[in-house]
Amino acid sequence: MSTTASSNAPPTKKPRTTADDSIPVPEFTQLDYVNLTSHSDAFGVDPIPISWGHPDPSVRGPVICTVRHSSQRNAIGAHSGSYCIYTGLAVAAGKLNPDYVPNLKLTSPVFNIGPHKSWSDPKKISSIDPFGHLITEVFGGYLDKGFDIRPTIAVTKAHIDLPETREAVAKGRLVPDGKILLPSGQSVVSKAAIEPVWYLPEIARRFGCTETMLRQSIFRMTNGMYPELITRPDIKIFLPPIGGLTIYIWGDPDTIPDEDIELTCRVHDECNGSDVFGSDICTCRPYLTHAIEECIKTAQRGGAGVVIYYRKEGRSLGEVTKYLVYNTRKRQEGGDSAENYFKCTEKVAGVQDTRFQALMPDPLHFLGVTKIHNFISMSDMKYNAIVSTGIEIVNRVEIPKELVPDDAQVEITAKVFHGYNAGKAYQGIDEEELKKTVGREYHYDGKEEKKNVIE
Repeated sequence: MSTTASSNAPPTKKPRTTADDSIPVPEFTQLDYVNLTSHSDAFGVDPIPISWGHPDPSVRGPVICTVRHSSQRNAIGAHSGSYCIYTGLAVAAGKLNPDYVPNLKLTSPVFNIGPHKSWSDPKKISSIDPFGHLITEVFGGYLDKGFDIRPTIAVTKAHIDLPETREAVAKGRLVPDGKILLPSGQSVVSKAAIEPVWYLPEIARRFGCTETMLRQSIFRMTNGMYPELITRPDIKIFLPPIGGLTIYIWGDPDTIPDEDIELTCRVHDECNGSDVFGSDICTCRPYLTHAIEECIKTAQRGGAGVVIYYRKEGRSLGEVTKYLVYNTRKRQEGGDSAENYFKCTEKVAGVQDTRFQALMPDPLHFLGVTKIHNFISMSDMKYNAIVSTGIEIVNRVEIPKELVPDDAQVEITAKVFHGYNAGKAYQGIDEEELKKTVGREYHYDGKEEKKNVIE
């Protein structure tokens, strides 16, 4: 670790070299030197100032979290979330020059997002950098001087091809218009990939703890992975090693902030087993594809549809933990029951859910959302988190009963009984219904049997 001077007075800071335009001159780190951590009062440490929440990006300042400017870094962590480890492997394998700087010339957004008033309110945005897609535009002066600043948001367009959408066209539920929905059944979307960027003081406030407690807890539970959470209290920005999110938009993104134009939205948490492979133990994929269908319809009516897809596998507990919970559910005495649905997760993980929706509304505010006309979700936690930040939700839309797989009846029954919005489709789920709803049994000998699965 780097050391400080032996006297009681802090060491003299190295004077900052600043160009005429007030942008500092970049200092480049020798990458053959390994510094285990840094300290705020150490000689040479001079992070680029950042004023989170300021509406002017030139005053707010860029997020600098690359390896080339260690003395001027103003963020803890690394870009690309958990994928930063693969960057290290690429360097170790001799496939990537650690001095390489991306060519961002042709990477600018293909459609506009913002700026919106919410961008300057940390209570609305503190887990993503609202200027993360505008690096070449608003921080071009830094790039021209040689600073290595990376986008944390990428904005592009695509065609989405889902069998459920093609089926909806074949059955007449959706009608191709040639613009939003093509005759092939493909839909045209605008989308943005977002990496998390945390402003720690506001993150701590949302979780009801001190910033010091937040820093210590993350440091402890990552086995000391980020010592600068402790040694650099002056750095308030953290790029956590977790998955980010993707925003999918059907229709004109410019209509999203307009409260008079219909907006349909679903906030969806990743479920690889169902979303990708069609596992029938949960409602994740059918609810997601239903939301996409409703988003397409809304866009065809002149509004916009938004799906925010979070990488929060297994309620942010991870897929290994989720599968362990599955085994516990199926092997427990009495079988996989709605009555014990949440208890099984607690037995394995010690907690029911670590998604904690306090940060979830941030991408909505990034888009400038103030009103959602159709919220395709039954989650009380997501609903409460969104409306608590000032966004109005008009209609809450439950998943149609016919889309719920047989083995997912356990999930939907347990969730509705414990507070999920029942809508019109799931009225009457009481304690008796909770106790009698049991899922498929697995005998681990190649045989299956259904037991008391409700229709």
